[in-house]
Amino acid sequence: MKTSRHHACLHATLAAIVILLGWPGVTRAADYEPKPNDPYFVKFNPRLAPAPGPLLLKTGDRLAVIGDSITEQKMYSRLIETYLTVCVPELKITVRQFGWSGETAEGFLHRMTNDCLRFQPTVATLCYGMNDFKYRPFDVMNGKWYKATYAQVVENLEAAGAQVVLGSTGCVGKVPSWTKSEAFTRDELNINLCAFRDMDIDLAQGLNARFADVFWTMFKAGYAGQTRYGTTNTPYQISGKDGVHPGWAGHLVMAYTYLRAMGLDGDLGTLTVDLGAQTATATAGHTVENFANNQLTVVSSKYPFCAGGETNRDDSLRSGTTLVPFFEQLSRFQLVVTNAPAAQYQVVWGNTTNVYTSAQLAAGVNLAADFVDNPFCEPFKRVDEAVAAKQAYETKQIKEVFHSREAQTDMDKAVNQTEAERAPLAAAIAAAMVPVRHTIQIQPVQ
Repeated sequence: MKTSRHHACLHATLAAIVILLGWPGVTRAADYEPKPNDPYFVKFNPRLAPAPGPLLLKTGDRLAVIGDSITEQKMYSRLIETYLTVCVPELKITVRQFGWSGETAEGFLHRMTNDCLRFQPTVATLCYGMNDFKYRPFDVMNGKWYKATYAQVVENLEAAGAQVVLGSTGCVGKVPSWTKSEAFTRDELNINLCAFRDMDIDLAQGLNARFADVFWTMFKAGYAGQTRYGTTNTPYQISGKDGVHPGWAGHLVMAYTYLRAMGLDGDLGTLTVDLGAQTATATAGHTVENFANNQLTVVSSKYPFCAGGETNRDDSLRSGTTLVPFFEQLSRFQLVVTNAPAAQYQVVWGNTTNVYTSAQLAAGVNLAADFVDNPFCEPFKRVDEAVAAKQAYETKQIKEVFHSREAQTDMDKAVNQTEAERAPLAAAIAAAMVPVRHTIQIQPVQ
C-alpha cells in the first residue's frame, strides 16, 4: 500500500506541475536530467537544468547572498565570499549575506528594500523554498503562491539593477522533527522540493536569471556520500543531522552550484617548467621568481581553493569535493612539466610529496586537488576567518539593529553606525589577502 501511495503522490505531483507551468503534454527523455540507474532515484524525474552561461560577474560587483536559515548558517555564503576573494581577486567582488532563519521568499519580499536594496547589489543569489514548501507534499495552490512571490523577489532585484542567480532549495535527509507529523515520508517531501526546483527553472528562464541547481546536485551528492562513506549505524547526511541544515560537505556542494551558475571557469593559473631548457613560466596572478636545480620559486597573488578534512565525513569540506567536480571545474592550479627524461618524478610542495610519471606531468597535474596540505593553507585560513567575522556581524547588523526600535526612529543613524563597525571587518579581509611565496621541487625518482 505504501508503494502505491507513493506512486500516486508522484503522478499527482507531476500532473499538477504540468498544469501549473503550462508545459506541453508530450515530453522527451532529453527534457529530463539523466539519473543513476538505482531504485533510490526512480520516483524523481527532474527537468533538465540550463547549463551555466559565460562569466556573470564584472569587476567591482557587489554580491548579495540571500536566503533563509540555511543561508544564515553562514557556511555556503562564506565559502562563496572566500572563493571570490582568493581565487579571482582581480574581480574585486564585495559580498554581504542576508540570511534570515525561518524565512520564505515572501518574507524577504517585505524586508528587501530596507535590508538589502539600500546597499545597491549588482548581483544577488537566492536560496528559498525550504520553508515555502511547508514540509508537506506538493499542492497547486501553495505552488502558485511560491512561484508568484519568488518571481516578485527576482523582478524587484532586477529592477534595482541586480543580476540574479536563482537557486533551488536543497533536499531533506529525513523528515524534520519540527514538522511534528508522521503523515509524510522523506521521499514525499523531496518530490515536493523537486517540484519547486522545476518551478525555479521556469522562473529563471522566464525572468532572464541564472539558475543554481542546488536540489538535484545535493540529492545526487547525498546518495553518493552515503554509498561511499555511510553505514547503517553512521549515515552520511548531506542535508545535516536535522535533515535540513547541511554540514560543511553539503555547504561545499551548495557553494559549487552557485559559483558554477555565475560562470566561473576555475582556471586559477598554470606553472610550466621545461626541464630540458631549465626554464619556467607562469600565467597571470603568479610570477616566477627563480628556477634552478629543479626547484621553482613562485610568488602568487591569487590562491587555489583549500579544502581540508576527512573524505568520509559529512562535516568536512574535503568530503564535499569528492561528491562534485569542484577541483576540476572551479579550482585548477596546474603544474606542467615538459622535456622530463626520467620515468617518474617526486613533486614536493610544502609538506607534501607526490610521485607522478613524466607523461602525467606533461599533461599537467592539478596541485590544488592533489596537495591537501600546501603553502596556501594558512593564508587561505586567515582570509576565511576574516570573512567569517564580517558575515557574523552582518547578521547582527540586519537582524538586531536594522529591525530594532532605535532603527525605526532613525534608520539613517542605524545604517551609518553599523557600517562604521563593519568597515574594519571588511578591511581585514583585504589585509589578509597577501601574496604567497612558495617553492616546488621536481626531482627524478632514482
